[in-house]
Amino acid sequence: MTRQLNTDFWNTNSDTAHSLYVGSYGRDTAAKGLSDLDIGFILPNTVYHQYNNHQGNGQSALLQAVKRSIQKTYRTSESFGDGQVVVISFDDNVTFEVLPAFENSSNGWTYPNANNGGSWKDCNPRAEIAAIDTRSALTNKNLKYLGRMMRVWARHCAVPISGMLIDTLAYQFIENYQYRDKSFLYHDFMARDFFDYLAKQNQNQTVWRAPGSGSHVHRKGVFEHKARSAYLRASEAIQYNDDNHEWSRRQKWRDVFGSLYPG
Repeated sequence: MTRQLNTDFWNTNSDTAHSLYVGSYGRDTAAKGLSDLDIGFILPNTVYHQYNNHQGNGQSALLQAVKRSIQKTYRTSESFGDGQVVVISFDDNVTFEVLPAFENSSNGWTYPNANNGGSWKDCNPRAEIAAIDTRSALTNKNLKYLGRMMRVWARHCAVPISGMLIDTLAYQFIENYQYRDKSFLYHDFMARDFFDYLAKQNQNQTVWRAPGSGSHVHRKGVFEHKARSAYLRASEAIQYNDDNHEWSRRQKWRDVFGSLYPG
């Protein structure tokens, strides 16, 4: 995809230039079994001016141009514009979402939003990646481990919370957490305590600020009740561990994380 986009928009055949993994994969907080990959592709500023002056919805037209470019390589895959990204779905259930973007004066990106007649929006995924990397390094990689664990929980328990909000709240939680730089032996406590932190969020709060960029991260639904349930199960699992009830401990953690938790 990157090579084809570079060929059409930059007149090069590089398969790496102007492209960056973003989203949970880019932040290195994606869980095992990842099926969605987000890619940001930087376009020349001349293309921005072309579509900013486009008659009608220039943002939609830009997404269509990016889609046509990608389809030159992946003719048989399903490819369509989805408001802000071009989505490419493959038969192996892996989905790529390509965000076309332009460098802006704030060291972030400007990207098209084709909804409601079209507009331009700003984001800064590189700042988010850097913030997660920095804090994770200061916490013995536990920030990234926590993000991955919580995605497994959210998927298994159908929790209405986005990966970006998981990372945002994990970033806040771990800053002053007492076991933030401990080893794997403390991950059961870390999971339990983060569930408690999630459960105590204000249900009336609808927006948080993303680490690094300060972008708005919106609530998808009420996750606090499921977090409270997970906290109680995690607490029981830890108690079973203290009592040397190994089978019961594993079963409680499997209630939280599903079959990915070792049997």
